[in-house]
This record gives sequence, C-alpha cells and structure tokens, in this order.
Amino acid sequence: MKTKVLKWILLPAAGAVIWWLIYSNLSAFAGWFTYSLLKLEQGRHFSSSVEFFVFETPKVLMLLVIVVFVIGIIRSFFTPEKTRAILSSKTEAVGNVLAALLGIVTPFCSCSAVPLFIGFVTAGVPLGVTFSFLISAPMINEIALVLLFGMFGWKVAALYVGVGLLIAIVAGWILGRLHMEKYIEPWVFQTQVAQTDVQQTMSRQDRVNCGLTAVRDIVSKVWIYVILGIAVGAGIHGYVPQDFLASFMGKSAWWSVPAAVLLGVPMYSNAAGIIPIVKALLEKGAALGTVLAFMMAVIGLSLPEAIILRNILKPRLVFTFFGIVAAGIIIIGYLFNMVL
Repeated sequence: MKTKVLKWILLPAAGAVIWWLIYSNLSAFAGWFTYSLLKLEQGRHFSSSVEFFVFETPKVLMLLVIVVFVIGIIRSFFTPEKTRAILSSKTEAVGNVLAALLGIVTPFCSCSAVPLFIGFVTAGVPLGVTFSFLISAPMINEIALVLLFGMFGWKVAALYVGVGLLIAIVAGWILGRLHMEKYIEPWVFQTQVAQTDVQQTMSRQDRVNCGLTAVRDIVSKVWIYVILGIAVGAGIHGYVPQDFLASFMGKSAWWSVPAAVLLGVPMYSNAAGIIPIVKALLEKGAALGTVLAFMMAVIGLSLPEAIILRNILKPRLVFTFFGIVAAGIIIIGYLFNMVL
C-alpha cells in the first residue's frame, strides 16, 4: 500500500522537476541553436523568428502533452451521461452557472459539444442552461487555459476563465428569457437518447489509461496545428513591425474589436494552434482586449459549429445564438481595452 502511495506521489513530482529543468533551459538552448549552431546574425528578422520558433515549440508541446493527459483523466469523471444527469436536476438559475462551470471541466470542442445539445434538450434541461454549456465547453478550453498560464501568467489565465464564464452565463440566461424553444427542429424532441449507468466506477489505473489514450489520440491530431500556429507566431514576431500591428489592433483603433471577432469566426482552429499567435500579437503591441476577443471568436464561434447547429436549430435561433455570444465577446473586448 505504501509503495503505491509513494508511486503516485513521486512520479508526478519527478515529472514536474524534469519539466521545470527543461523549461528553465529552453531560452538558453534557443539562443545557442540559433546563433551558435546555425550561426545566424543577431538582430535580423529571420534569426528572431527562428529563435522564437525553437523556444516555443518544445515548450508548447510539453504543456500540450501534460494538459491532454489531465483532460483524459477528467473525461473519465465527466461523461456525457453524467453531465446531462447533473444539469437536468437543477433549476434554471442554478443551472446556468453550473452548466458554465461544467463546460470548463468537460473537454468538448464547439463541434463535439453540439451532439450533447440534443441529449440535454431531450432530457428536459432548460434551453438557456443548455446554451450556457454549449458556449462554455469550447470557449473555456483547458488547453488554452494552461498554455495562457504558461506563457502569460496566472492573471491573464484567470481573466480568460472569468470572461468566458461571464459570457456563457449571461448569454445562456438571455437566451433562456427569450423562450425560443419553438425554433428547435421538431425531430430533436423525438430523438431517444441512450442512458448508461452514470455511477459506473473506474479504478485509478483505468483513469490513468484514459489519460494516456487521450495523449495518443489527441496529440497525434493537433501537433501539426501547434507547429503551424507557432510558425505563424514566429513570422509575426520576427517580421511584423510593432507600430504597424498596434495601429490595427491597438486600443486607439475603435473598430479593432468587432473586426477581430469577424476575422476570428471563419478562422476555425483549436486552442493549441491559436495561443502562439496570440502571444506574438501581444508582444507586437496589440491590445489585450482585442486579442482576447479574437481568440474567443476563433475557439468559441466557428462555421462548422454553425453548420451543425443548423441541423437541429432553425436559422433564427442560430443567428440569435451567434449574435448574442459575439456581442458579449465584443463588449468584453472593449472593457478590457479600457481598463487594462
């Protein structure tokens, strides 16, 4: 028994020490690789981009593996059936808050969260509560949260979570007050959703295996987007003049926030790919509120999501949903630009 306890304590501790040792030496390694090994000249655009890429790529990939492993374990606790059972037993006021919070810990993207919408509606979960979950699940992304923490610190990460929760709760509450159930396609209510035993227990090893499986399945699909995102960020870091970018995405450009949201909606991407671009934009003088609005539009609102939603919702409700969420993101973007 003591051996098992020590194993579960020492293994994570050893992993954390190894990660810290690698991370603390990445900056020196990136400089050595760029200027000593490749012998690039300091102060050049290309050499600056290479150094950025060499520094960010292993750091982001390490964080990605760690976060996805944790997500896999979390997923073993919060199955779709258990989430649906929790939300269907709560009043609407409590449900909006609880649904937004559950959206944080349930690893569903904007497209994979949509099928849960059908299950929630057929289980009697209020429409506004369902929308709070549908907004929060993709927008407050675990990968984005940890990468933001690793790159910018806990303040920016906390702002990201707080803003996402606020948008999810308020937008869901507004949609609930509009009573737009009649704009759900009739076939949705006729759908029979399979029920499973929500009390099913798993051993600790089973949950660890879920984490390892998630790493194998998810990282193998998103690593290319991570590298592409870092490459774009490296290009922005090395070649885009700070004054030029600040004039488009700085606080003085009043139209930058809605423009960032409009630009972000068709740019469907996962959080792992967009965070390195966010980092480069901020380093070049873009305003935090504008960049945050852009990131949330990319992660939380997408054309694939709209297409899938159209199959279960009538156009008026789809446009209302997107309009309210987009308006919330824009308002938050302006507030952050004014306060920070």
